[in-house]
Amino acid sequence: MKPRRALLLVREDHVPPDSIEGLSDKAIKPWKGEFDVREGLTEHGHAVEVLGVDDDLDAVSDAVRRLRPHIVFNLLEEFAREQSFVAYLLGYLEMLGQPYTGCNPVGLLYAADKARQQRALRQHRIPTPGFFEAPRGRRVRRPERMAFPLIVKSQTSHGSMGITQSSVVYDDQALADQVAAVHDTMHTDAMVERFIEGRELYMGVMGNQRLETFPLWELRLEKLPAGRPFLATEKVKWDLAYQERVGLETGPATGLPEGTAEKIARIAKRAYRALEQSGYARMDFRLTDDGRVYLIESNPNCDLTYGEDFAKSAEIAGIEYPRLLERVMSLGERWSRRPR
Repeated sequence: MKPRRALLLVREDHVPPDSIEGLSDKAIKPWKGEFDVREGLTEHGHAVEVLGVDDDLDAVSDAVRRLRPHIVFNLLEEFAREQSFVAYLLGYLEMLGQPYTGCNPVGLLYAADKARQQRALRQHRIPTPGFFEAPRGRRVRRPERMAFPLIVKSQTSHGSMGITQSSVVYDDQALADQVAAVHDTMHTDAMVERFIEGRELYMGVMGNQRLETFPLWELRLEKLPAGRPFLATEKVKWDLAYQERVGLETGPATGLPEGTAEKIARIAKRAYRALEQSGYARMDFRLTDDGRVYLIESNPNCDLTYGEDFAKSAEIAGIEYPRLLERVMSLGERWSRRPR
């Protein structure tokens, strides 16, 4: 790829320093992905300017007009403290004719609301857990078809935020208590899903119209105490000390029933298209002991940090990290030139 001018959009408090020398893993973790993307692009000759963004649309507009970037490399997960507003920001970039990386606004809006995403998937007959919504200000009413165990999540928060071991419930009182906890602490509506016990598998997908899947990846918690539900809680995702305590490991999925990886790849591509996604995404699956596959969630614009699951699975597929970033940019440029 020829050298590009790239405007890297990051959270205002995630602007990485020039160097990480002498910093601990804990200090680096919040903005390591931003640092890795900037360094990976710079090392391959691309001119990168980082812009920390909170809620100032004028700052983005001014930077685009001043820099005239070939591509806006979007790493924002929220704008003005709302995840769904990122879609509107990208829509504004489309109005300016400015190419950007990652998923388009429609795909992001499907992803921003877990219930909306699940309804779209079910309409396309993609296997998902059953669910029901538990809005704020209303009494919890569990449908008879929804048998325990169930898992209670924030309907609009992502990255496992708010998910704890207590999120898995086994009776109506615990269900009501956990829904109230989501309402009170996350300040969002709740979504209640059937809890699927089994292996947690991830599959990366890249592309706009033509799609490529990466090798199937697995989350393992080798030291999880007996009797605790197996799930990726907020601590599993973000607490380094807790990760060590429960023996967190991720890597290529092995020992799968024959044809399972191919089946999951087909489901991942169908879901990607059903949700009108583009750019790149990570699909989260559960595989039961009897071989049934459920798509739990699709995560467009997933973590691009070097050494994390998406980048590692791409490397197994033969795509080294700098090349992966260039593929992300190329897909963004091609999306901007698609027929209207």
